[in-house]
Amino acid sequence: MVDRTPRPPPYTCSIVHAYRVDLRSDTVTKPSAAMRKAMAEAEVGDDWFGDDPTVSRLQDRAAEVMGKEAALYVPTGTMANQIGLRLHFRGPGHLVVAESRAHVATTEVMSSAALSGIAFRTVVGDARGRMSAEQVAAALLPDEPYDVEVIDLIAVENTHGHAGGTVMSVEDLRAIRKVAGEAGLPIHLDGARIFNAAVAAGCDVTEWTREADTMMFCVSKGLGAPIGSLVCGPAELIREARRLKILFGGAWRQAGIMAAAGLIALEEGPKRLHEDHARARRLAEGIGEVFPGAIDSSAVETNMVYVDTEAVGMRPLEAVRRLEEQGVGATLVSGKVRMVTHVDISDEDIETAIAAWREISRVAREEAG
Repeated sequence: MVDRTPRPPPYTCSIVHAYRVDLRSDTVTKPSAAMRKAMAEAEVGDDWFGDDPTVSRLQDRAAEVMGKEAALYVPTGTMANQIGLRLHFRGPGHLVVAESRAHVATTEVMSSAALSGIAFRTVVGDARGRMSAEQVAAALLPDEPYDVEVIDLIAVENTHGHAGGTVMSVEDLRAIRKVAGEAGLPIHLDGARIFNAAVAAGCDVTEWTREADTMMFCVSKGLGAPIGSLVCGPAELIREARRLKILFGGAWRQAGIMAAAGLIALEEGPKRLHEDHARARRLAEGIGEVFPGAIDSSAVETNMVYVDTEAVGMRPLEAVRRLEEQGVGATLVSGKVRMVTHVDISDEDIETAIAAWREISRVAREEAG
């Protein structure tokens, strides 16, 4: 008999606010003093009616930064992606091509099915989550035995979260874009952390966004805002996106309160992402010293650190639990312990986290006798 006893997810802290160092995600950041002031003073309207001036400013600025005609502010990254996918999808029985570990094809897969009847034809990329243009071309072959083309859309992700926060090169996306163009198919870019990719690659976000028909990004992750994501694309598609936002239950009202923080995040957040990346590399190096073989610090490209504790004989959930006991928050993603640096993490916090890993190692050795 299957045990259906409800269980908390592994990333849930058993004691509220128990973390001294919270590395569970870059979504846990607190709004800055400047954001709080802007939120308190925000000029607002009713976004359902489209007359919130602060939301409008954020949308206009987001479209400008991304090199798109228009943008739409929505509550979550998942909603942004689901709107972006739906804009290009012809209906159930058709498919979206995505890398097998992509957020839309894993974390969001049930949302896609429930909201739009979307299913995926996945491509197994390399260890860094990179799918090649040749793989995409193969995935576009007509459905057998009917010889009918069933692919409506190609979805790409940058950075690739489940693959370690890795960066998709502009050249790789251009090659996929060429395949898509030859097949007459659009591309949706899940750019939740696109600014992390831009900082790591040393180029502008538009190097990627111009290769996508629609894209989304989050102001609530590395950029540090408390809430919100934006869908960007052609003005006509964003008109339909607004309808989908309401259809999906995102018709919030005085959203300018949150948009005010988003404006600050969009302008100021990208300037300091290199600090997050440097701290992630230091964290990886420190863990590598404690658990040789559990992590390749040279593979850390942005603000994510993945530790393969199975390689050193420790179950990842056990490692997450022991880190929690040390006051360090981490999560389990793709079978590994994941830690994410962000604006609220200092150099001292990184050393605290490394010390927690040392303590875990010491206790594990004692228990092993």
